[in-house]
Amino acid sequence: MRRETKPRFSYPAEKSVGHQLRAANRAFQRDLQERIQPFGITNGMWWFLRPLWEEDGLSQRELSEKAGTTEPTTVTAVHAMEKRGLVVRVRDRSDRRKSNIFLTRSARALRERILPCAREVNQAAAQGIPAAEIKAFVRTLAKMRANLAAAGARRAERKGKP
Repeated sequence: MRRETKPRFSYPAEKSVGHQLRAANRAFQRDLQERIQPFGITNGMWWFLRPLWEEDGLSQRELSEKAGTTEPTTVTAVHAMEKRGLVVRVRDRSDRRKSNIFLTRSARALRERILPCAREVNQAAAQGIPAAEIKAFVRTLAKMRANLAAAGARRAERKGKP
């Protein structure tokens, strides 16, 4: 017979900022997918279309950075988007090892149809929340990202030291 012991450490999920962010993100992603699916766009494609709509012709490395993905993930996504007719890969004239990713006319046209979907998701999520609270929340998230980036840099620095 096993005896249950009381955990010495407790950190309920409902008190975890990370857990709450993940749950909220999943809800955002589900809602967005429902809205963009009729256009033949997946959430995976969305993360790459968004930065390309802002700056067409990014290198694969730049696109990875802006989408927040690894380069192998970007290569796979770009390949799928090429097959779908959304992007074309063009060799960089100054460095033939690099490829730049350009949107096709149809992908550029999707911008005006899909960005409103993202705005609608955000509006639905923010329903009943004062604008000042949303602004404060966005500022807080930016600070948290900066804090975590700094913590990661400190860890990397410690690992690099003898």
